[in-house]
Amino acid sequence: MNILILGSGGREHSLAWAVMQNPKCDKLIVAPGNAGIAQIADCASIDIMDGGTVVQFAERNNIDFVIVGPEAPLAAGVADRLREAGILVFGPSKAAAELEASKAFTKEICDACNAPTAAYGHFTDAAAAKAYVQAQGAPIVVKADGLAAGKGVIIAETVAQAEAAIDDMFGGEFGAAGAEVVIEEFMRGEEASFFVLCDGENVLPIGTAQDHKRVGDGDTGPNTGGMGAYSPAPVLTDAIAERALAEIIRPTMAEMAKRGIPYQGVLYAGLMIENDVPRLVEYNVRFGDPECQALMMRLGAQVLDLLHATAQGRLSEAQVNWANDHALTVVMAAAGYPGDYQKGSVIGGLDAITEDSSNVVFHAGTAQKDGNIVAAGGRVLGVTARGDTLEQAQQRAYAMVDAVAWPEGFCRRDIGWRALD
Repeated sequence: MNILILGSGGREHSLAWAVMQNPKCDKLIVAPGNAGIAQIADCASIDIMDGGTVVQFAERNNIDFVIVGPEAPLAAGVADRLREAGILVFGPSKAAAELEASKAFTKEICDACNAPTAAYGHFTDAAAAKAYVQAQGAPIVVKADGLAAGKGVIIAETVAQAEAAIDDMFGGEFGAAGAEVVIEEFMRGEEASFFVLCDGENVLPIGTAQDHKRVGDGDTGPNTGGMGAYSPAPVLTDAIAERALAEIIRPTMAEMAKRGIPYQGVLYAGLMIENDVPRLVEYNVRFGDPECQALMMRLGAQVLDLLHATAQGRLSEAQVNWANDHALTVVMAAAGYPGDYQKGSVIGGLDAITEDSSNVVFHAGTAQKDGNIVAAGGRVLGVTARGDTLEQAQQRAYAMVDAVAWPEGFCRRDIGWRALD
């Protein structure tokens, strides 16, 4: 099977790593890829936001199966163009990708199928949004309605902070994503990520994880795209997962099908859990990053079979074989992230790290320059390890972190703290 993965981050590196282990993979191309992906697969420089370009590339290279990694190409309809061309693809249609591309759309779906989520208001002007905040009080959550690379969510501790966030969003800080704003009740509890595959009809859970959104130790500082993750998430017990499936995910899938937009791909449900009751925080229509790195370490080669079955509508025949282990990812980021940061610093020590099925440094924002691996983004590496226990996985991951020679980088030193406490 000739396979094309679209994307360039740590998520795509871990997907490529898992897919390459499956003997059904004859050839793997990742577009555009990164310096780490280039060490295990062919990389191609194409515009993955242009569906026509992706179709032409897939046809020229005899691609049998396309896996779309990031949300932006899905929201742009790239999967639709591939399906129209008769190319098998893993990822939802543009219409179904609205579950991530529009928070207001997700709220509408939840209202229609009675899925438990936060109370909210949806606004297209700042004055009405501020009036809502003043009536509700704080803490309260202000969200850009559209795609904002995981950063368009402000947890406001005071009304003044919420009003400032509203001004920022309508003022263009998040571009078109902030043209509309959703303001939500602040939900208390513990947040976890639940990943399921959907083929338009069937739903198959494939794992749980918890990530660390805040930039600093102890969950302090601004939100980021994610500073680390671990899998499984102890708070998401089997009983709570079953309740989330019955009350949130399956009703959502049924409502989508009822509207003529069946969902096919991975659905990542962010859940807030309090007193063993899950409520939906948000949906994402792709694997989380860095949660994907921890999941792929635990799933391995079977990932290709599961994604292929999803794309072909054969999930009823599939099952997940889990190792009874743990995986943990530490994100190494460029100093200054999630604010301004410098690109181009040289990352040393990677060649000295022994990688195997339990220890891998996944690349996210890297490039190759003058024979060196250099930083080319905010989140740069996803240092990932497996262990029989979460503590063992954490120790192995940080041992690799300490072997990386990158003075211009930083990481949190407490990934996994909540579960280990």
